[in-house]
Amino acid sequence: MTFPANRPRRLRRSEAIRGFVRETRLGLDGMVYPLFACPGTKVKTEVSSMPGVFQQSVDMLLEECREVADLGIPGVILFGLPERKAEKGSEATAAHGAEQRAVAAIRKAKLDLLVITDVCLCEYTSHGHCGVVKNGEVLNDPTLELLAEAALSHARVGADIVAPSDMMDGRVGAIRKKLDGQGFAEVAILSYAAKYCSGFYGPFREAAESAPQFGDRRSYQMDPANAREALREVALDIEEGADIVMVKPALPYLDIVQRVRERFDVPVAAYNVSGEYSMVKAASRNGWIDEERVVLEILTGIRRAGADIILTYHAKDAARWLKAH
Repeated sequence: MTFPANRPRRLRRSEAIRGFVRETRLGLDGMVYPLFACPGTKVKTEVSSMPGVFQQSVDMLLEECREVADLGIPGVILFGLPERKAEKGSEATAAHGAEQRAVAAIRKAKLDLLVITDVCLCEYTSHGHCGVVKNGEVLNDPTLELLAEAALSHARVGADIVAPSDMMDGRVGAIRKKLDGQGFAEVAILSYAAKYCSGFYGPFREAAESAPQFGDRRSYQMDPANAREALREVALDIEEGADIVMVKPALPYLDIVQRVRERFDVPVAAYNVSGEYSMVKAASRNGWIDEERVVLEILTGIRRAGADIILTYHAKDAARWLKAH
């Protein structure tokens, strides 16, 4: 029988009933807050396109990490800005780099945080691309050793997880081999396995000062039109040793998150990226949306699609709102 015997509204009648039968439960488990470490001391510069997000020297960043831990957010992902950019991004592998110093400071402070580090060259190179450039072309294989050395430098100062975001072929295998060979077999790899060449990265490029100086990244980041290719990328990264795989961005690619979740039996992450964050902030400031309601709806949608881990600039706000509920 259908109506009137079947009335789905019975289970929507009150908040108690709705909560009782809720299928997807959003919590802080698996939530990761991105941070941008820069040179200097007492530096805290707000990113103009990302209200509430800052480029910070390590001393200031450490204070925010304490706030993140106190809110119950389990992890942070660190991005670094160099003192000076170079053709091959030499500061990406330097022990004195901002990212490396930030990891060491968090470890010294004994904060209860999972520390993830972004492994890429774009923030560090003078040309802004994610690999070695020769005659205007981004070279895959010469880039792998630099990425592996960067990951090793992060492991040496205490990173729990390294996260290669460059989209070079074979980089997961190169990093895994380097870490294992240097006694860091316990350090996990979170691979940006399906990273699309997206228009949603604009504010991040301001935050990380990583816009390419020529061309774009279409020759190594994925075509937004492709879904089956994402599954091939994920399969290759798992075969090379990735412990966790990520889809980036999140909102335009929830179908990819779902396909990856259904196909592969490994933890799946999704990055709720800068452009997604900035649009919500702008609309909220104009009074067009209810920020709390929209953010929690977005994060629930990402979780519902199958993401075990969500990287999001909304993490601190979400933590406060969830506790208030």
